[in-house]
Amino acid sequence: MIIIGEKINGTIPVVKEAIEKRDAAFIADRAIKQAEAGADFIDVCASTSPELEVQALKWLMDVVQDATETPLCIDSPDPRVIESVFKFAKKPGLLNSISGEGNKCEVLLPLLEGNTWEIVGLTCDDQGIPKDAKTKVEITKVMVEKAAKYGVTPDRIHIDPCLLALATENGSFMNFIQEILAIKGLYPDIHITSGLSNISFGLPGRAIVNKTFMALAIQAGMDSAVVDPTNKDMMGTIFATYALLGRDRNCRQYSKAFRAGIIGPNKKKS
Repeated sequence: MIIIGEKINGTIPVVKEAIEKRDAAFIADRAIKQAEAGADFIDVCASTSPELEVQALKWLMDVVQDATETPLCIDSPDPRVIESVFKFAKKPGLLNSISGEGNKCEVLLPLLEGNTWEIVGLTCDDQGIPKDAKTKVEITKVMVEKAAKYGVTPDRIHIDPCLLALATENGSFMNFIQEILAIKGLYPDIHITSGLSNISFGLPGRAIVNKTFMALAIQAGMDSAVVDPTNKDMMGTIFATYALLGRDRNCRQYSKAFRAGIIGPNKKKS
């Protein structure tokens, strides 16, 4: 599972405050803890007003890169913001994201030419998020074909099928499975990712739904997720699922994660 650490996002109140106060120690601590917990990428999203976003996102990137070697996931709904801060990344990482909306593909895909950067692709367009798998597959095809013009192969693309909340769309997860199978059928090497908590929005006991979704989604073919790597329960679900599916030889990775304290019981507070 490719883990995209989600804890440095300006939509989180304590992170928003840290960005406003330029509290580098707070941001660095979050970055280090996510890296130590096994994050493959650390998402940095400022979520500030448009006129301040470039400055705030560059600051986040600098702080995180000074704190850890883990590659960044540069995250903004505005492709021009990502384009503006791209040059400040010290090593290839992940861009979040392109879609069928507006000019996102045209702005961001050229940045990936001639390097090893990866990119998230959302299965939505100017009409919004489609509810049917067929339309999402068609949007995926368009993104993959546009990416190919810049030498970006499917194994560098993380497709997010834009999971809808189960509380309002009862068939959300079953549709998600159909989308995974259809997209993987066309592009076996492509990654499938998701903003994990979307499925449980509006429900009580969200953690239970999220963990169950993770296990079932891994079985269906999801291999990437925006998640909190410091959440031992969630990480335990991931490692246990891979072991149960026979994808972890002799449960070595599960055992290694347990010994490292990435999964297992939380330490009791003194």
